[in-house]
Amino acid sequence: MRIGLDGLPLTSPRTGVGHYTFELARALALIAPEDQFELVAHQPLTDSALHQIEMDCPGNLRAISTRRYRRWWAVGLPLYLKKVSLDLFHGTNYEVPLWNKRRTVLTIHDLSIWLHPDKHEDDLARRARRRLPIMARSAGVIITGTEYVRREICQNLGIGTDRVVVTPYAPRRSFQPMSSDDAHETKRRLGIEDDFILFVGTVEPRKNLLTLVRAFAQILRHTSHRPQLVLAGAKGWLMAEFNLLVSRLDLGDRLRLTGYLSDAELRALYSACKVFVYPSIYEGFGLPPLEAMACGAPVITSSLPVFHETLGDAACFVEAMDVEALARTMVDLLESEERRHALSSRGQARAARFSWEKTAQLTLDVYHQIMTRPELSFHK
Repeated sequence: MRIGLDGLPLTSPRTGVGHYTFELARALALIAPEDQFELVAHQPLTDSALHQIEMDCPGNLRAISTRRYRRWWAVGLPLYLKKVSLDLFHGTNYEVPLWNKRRTVLTIHDLSIWLHPDKHEDDLARRARRRLPIMARSAGVIITGTEYVRREICQNLGIGTDRVVVTPYAPRRSFQPMSSDDAHETKRRLGIEDDFILFVGTVEPRKNLLTLVRAFAQILRHTSHRPQLVLAGAKGWLMAEFNLLVSRLDLGDRLRLTGYLSDAELRALYSACKVFVYPSIYEGFGLPPLEAMACGAPVITSSLPVFHETLGDAACFVEAMDVEALARTMVDLLESEERRHALSSRGQARAARFSWEKTAQLTLDVYHQIMTRPELSFHK
């Protein structure tokens, strides 16, 4: 088979969808050496992505940068697909070309922009809410990371259960425990002390950082603990309320915003933090908690059904908006090395159950299903 995958998530610094796209493409190429895989985009992939493809991926995976098109999904990509006669195209970021609809796979990571449009910029939310049902109906098969989101897709977009398949995601290979000595240089360079609480992710409303910052302020006001709160991730959107709260609480050097970090830097922080906290109000899978677990961090997350599905009994769960409960849970872990160690052990065992090889095999099964179903036969 000759398979195209959406390369656009790799044309800018990688966040969740970009990591999913790259890790899936690499794993597919490794487990299916007889097939050809192309990451297709109408602009160049980042130097980092191109370097990794060249140095760390088999020869049956390559990046394709076509000529630029203003209407990529409606005109540019369909023209390219017609020209090169790909067997199948996989849209890894909510969109598929309006071309040979039966031979397309669509990944819908979550329905955040559908269920929580107020947490996104208005123009993007309106565009996504208009296009998502069209894309979902157009795709031959939809895949997503959890059973919970699979049900949401079927219920909210009116998609039959036989057209949505679950392929769980996984921590990246680089996320393994790092010794405190090895992590020291990263902490020193970023101005991070030994005792710190960590969050990793884009700083945006859905991540519920207002609750986390308020709970952290309670710890500083009402206990003798003086950890740092480290927020590692790029600045996102709708940050005015967050910035106002941070200014009003005046947390000084107890709060560190690192900006976007490399995987090596994240590995050091995951491995060295006292507690990892991820209080999101909505997720489709939630990779950062699993990444933290893979590095041995004790994890606290909001009590969302999707986290109970992916994390099992390996995390502490609190209601997303409960500031007091989150503060108490963080203090409990800060004060109990035994509890931290127990969570760390369970977390590493839980994270080990997921791998990109398994994700790729499930995805490849979907490709084969599409290629062999008579009703999905190819029409040029």
